[in-house]
Amino acid sequence: MRWSVLFIKAIIVTLICCSFPLSLVFAQEKVAVIVVDVQGDFTTAKKGALAVPDTDDKFLKKVSDATVKLKKQGIVIYGTQDWHPADHISFAANHPGKKPFEAIQIDGRTQVLWPTHCVQGKEGAKVLVDNNLFQAIVKKGQNPKFDSYSGFQDDGGAKTEMDNILKAAGVKKLIIYGIATDYCVKATATDAQANGYKVVVIEGLSKGVAPDTTAKALEEMKAKGILLLKEIDMAKIKAM
Repeated sequence: MRWSVLFIKAIIVTLICCSFPLSLVFAQEKVAVIVVDVQGDFTTAKKGALAVPDTDDKFLKKVSDATVKLKKQGIVIYGTQDWHPADHISFAANHPGKKPFEAIQIDGRTQVLWPTHCVQGKEGAKVLVDNNLFQAIVKKGQNPKFDSYSGFQDDGGAKTEMDNILKAAGVKKLIIYGIATDYCVKATATDAQANGYKVVVIEGLSKGVAPDTTAKALEEMKAKGILLLKEIDMAKIKAM
């Protein structure tokens, strides 16, 4: 009798699997979004201190509209926010005689110097996408001794709360876009993958600092297996 019951169950499972796609039999992996550093100081729209080319009002609207649409589809939205103290090590102003975009050696590592940007509490640090859309905005770059491009950790290896938040929410796949493709988007995407997530970067919702470094960053992400899409395509994302 016991074997008969097991045999019948096996037949039922087989029929279900043959009749329906596996995506309908098994629950889809949970997808979330990380909007990276869409802040005033990184945009031409706000005449930011470290404005990335083509980050005008048109770009901001495109990012905002896409984020609203994803939210309406039930996808949880997270964000990252550069949040530097005034004495941050990456600011050229804190290194007498040095200029923005110079690279110096600090404790055996290369540090690119930037204009003073995204200072805690200042207007330029504000996230320009409607903050009500976000489940959480993870602040980064708060340690004055280390830069922090990634939303997951700073250059000293100190972790943010991003990974814990995502894993607690059961997230398996990440849609990532924002500013800048060749720095914080790339670092966040590669660290996300290293932490076990399936990752897609949306090129059309991201802007890079320079064409050459952006092209290199895209190639590096692609080589690591990160999916690159010009625009959001949920069918391709669900098929990852």
